[in-house]
This record gives sequence, C-alpha cells and structure tokens, in this order.
Amino acid sequence: MRERVFPVGRLDWNSEGLLILTNVGDLAFRLTHPANHVPKVYRVKVKGAVTTHDMEALRRGMFLDGRRTLPARVERVSGQANTWLEVTLYEGRKNQIRRLFDRLGHGVLKLKRIAIGPIRDRALKPGEWRRLTLEEVRRLREAS
Repeated sequence: MRERVFPVGRLDWNSEGLLILTNVGDLAFRLTHPANHVPKVYRVKVKGAVTTHDMEALRRGMFLDGRRTLPARVERVSGQANTWLEVTLYEGRKNQIRRLFDRLGHGVLKLKRIAIGPIRDRALKPGEWRRLTLEEVRRLREAS
C-alpha cells in the first residue's frame, strides 16, 4: 500500500526554497492553517525602493480577495536600486507575497522561502532533499 505525501504549503513556479513533505496529513494541516500562526520566512527581492509606509502596510495587513491578510513581519535586508527584504507570513494565500508587492507597486524579482516554523537549512542546494531529524519533527509538532 502506498502512503500519501502531503506538502506543507506550496511554492509557485517562479519561487524557490524550503518545502516540507510529510506522510502525516494532520501535521501538514496544522503547519499550514493560519489559526496556528506557524511562521513561514521568505527572502524577497523587489523592484525599486520600498518605503517605511509600504512596510507598515504589510505589517498591519492588507486586503486581498476582500479579506485582510494577517500582519506580516517585514525587515529590510538591503536596498539600492532594488530592495531585499525578509518577510514572515503566518498564512499562505495563493501568490500572497507577489500580489501584495504588486499592489504596492514593487514587482517581485526573486522569492525564496528560507524557513517553515523552526526548520531552516541553508546547506541544501536547489533540487536536493534530506530527511528531517526526530528533533526537527518534534519541534514542528510543538510549533503547530
């Protein structure tokens, strides 16, 4: 009998980064449900200079599809002609980061998820995978 594999969130075609796959459907649900406030952290490069006003709008929450998004954590990493930000979301609406920055007039040039809850792995290269340790699984369960 084959086991089902559930993704924890999703990445669109133009995005890259961390993706967790599990055969525990309940865990995948708990990690992705916005009521559980499990943070997903992204490194984002956007066109132009993002203002403090733009960052505050994201921090307060903005309307998408007639509903306000949950407040995001937003920190500037660097910026010259374009801006690098670290954005932490607590929900995962379809293309949420791209749509929010489009509304602010800053198209997304690069988007990479760097963490889901307590899990980060800077050593993994695109296309590589590894099994989670028992400690990482325990921390994911606690986070959700």
